[in-house]
Amino acid sequence: MKLHYQIVGSGRPLVILHGLFGSSDNWRGLAKQLAKWVQVITVDLRNHGYSPHSQNQNYQLMTDDLAELFDELNLQNVDIIGHSVGGKVAMAFAQRYQNHVNKLVVVDIAPRQYKNEHQQIFEALLAVDLTLYLKRTEVDEVLTKTLPDRAVRQFLLMNLELENEKLTWKINLPALFENYPQFLEPVCLDDEITVSSCFIRGARSSYVQDDDKVLIRTTFPNSEICTIDQAGHWVHAEAPQQFLAKVTEFFNYD
Repeated sequence: MKLHYQIVGSGRPLVILHGLFGSSDNWRGLAKQLAKWVQVITVDLRNHGYSPHSQNQNYQLMTDDLAELFDELNLQNVDIIGHSVGGKVAMAFAQRYQNHVNKLVVVDIAPRQYKNEHQQIFEALLAVDLTLYLKRTEVDEVLTKTLPDRAVRQFLLMNLELENEKLTWKINLPALFENYPQFLEPVCLDDEITVSSCFIRGARSSYVQDDDKVLIRTTFPNSEICTIDQAGHWVHAEAPQQFLAKVTEFFNYD
């Protein structure tokens, strides 16, 4: 599948992969800052952003998509940042294509199996009849009953766009819901990936727990684990300067 991507800057390539319900647009601010040192390629995973839609989605397919993009752009020896589901894609890609990856940053996700933690979000979004509304603010008001966290709503509503005076989801919501159990599956099972890696977790997030450190260091023996105290799951959005400082240090950009 030919993925949509955005490029800013020049030089050594850095590929950034967003998480579930995200897009390359979420990383635009940090991409501009990182572009002072490198060429930043922010990617929309399938069924997200402006990438094509498909009824099928799993880590095998998403790494295939990324490999196709690497071929298209003739990318070699690339640094990769992946957040949440994008972090699992990055790990799986490093497993299959270690010779294509220079260094890897995985943001607030471990390679293990996860529990269903997004059911409420899927049910809330699928229950909204977009034909009844013309503005994001109207949809936001409706979602306040089922999704009281304003920051979560604002993040999700970035997926709305107005086309021909009709609101539509850029994400393929039904397909994401159908394939969601596969996003929860572990990656890199019974394997050892020697790529130099940095796992950055938010102190206020439960996605990477202390018990996960053994699995991370076993699967990625050449790795370090960093905790950012000021952040939850969306580390790069909640503590951008601390995140940027760690990333530039790890990649040796400054």
